[in-house]
Amino acid sequence: MNPDTPDKLKGFSPQARLLISLAVGIALIGMVGYGAYSYNLLQKEKTALLSELETTREKGYELLLQTRTQQATIDEFQSQILSLGNTVGTLEKLATTDEELLKKYSKVYFLSENYRPAKLSAIDHKYLFNKDDAYIHTQVLPYLETMVEIARGRDIDLLIASAFRSFDTQASLKSEYKIVYGAGTANQFSADQGYSEHQLGTAVDFTTTSVGGTSSSKFQTDPAYKWLLDNAYKYGFVLSYPEGNAYYKFEPWHWRFVGVELAKKLYVNKEYFYDLGQREIDVYLIKLFD
Repeated sequence: MNPDTPDKLKGFSPQARLLISLAVGIALIGMVGYGAYSYNLLQKEKTALLSELETTREKGYELLLQTRTQQATIDEFQSQILSLGNTVGTLEKLATTDEELLKKYSKVYFLSENYRPAKLSAIDHKYLFNKDDAYIHTQVLPYLETMVEIARGRDIDLLIASAFRSFDTQASLKSEYKIVYGAGTANQFSADQGYSEHQLGTAVDFTTTSVGGTSSSKFQTDPAYKWLLDNAYKYGFVLSYPEGNAYYKFEPWHWRFVGVELAKKLYVNKEYFYDLGQREIDVYLIKLFD
């Protein structure tokens, strides 16, 4: 009680003072009780709020997990769709790529007299040794032109002596060789019709102005041959008949397009096209013109 209270109650009787003191005490007790009640109520509300927040957090976490699971499912589904699309694209690519283009001809596989590449394009006369028209597979032409231009930029005077030859043209050529060189000799450097890489439209015979002519052994000593050995693979071309091959005599002038990836593999591993099994070669068909 306030020390001044007795002075303030001097004017009251002892009974009144007692009643006032009791009233004040009861009021204080009530205030303390109310404060305690309010505190407990606040604590309960706090506890309830915390519980609600925890429940909300747990629900939020569960929702997050569900969202992540659903996203993972969506991502997997999209991945499967992409994979399926890639597979379909691969199948379409294989379906439109001539499987003959990587077959091991030269006394192994046979091309019928009716076979011709789906598309042939004329080679610009500026790249030809003689100015008669010559043709090559349309999709090979850009690789060939790029290679010849790069070579010329390095002072290598590459010229094309021969490119696509039909079944009938090869038959006529082989007959001429037999007459000139005899059948035994002709068979050492010229394929029979149906076995020539030239019929595929992806093989070319190179020469230079200094070598002259076609199928000349002098090409081996020309700087152009060394340049081809070091660089042709970059443009997808490989030497078909190196020294010691089992098919024909060494033909440094004869190069075949097999695609950049396969050509690079052969160059790095120091292998030749005909060293590989056909099944191993076929893997690169899908990448032939990449």
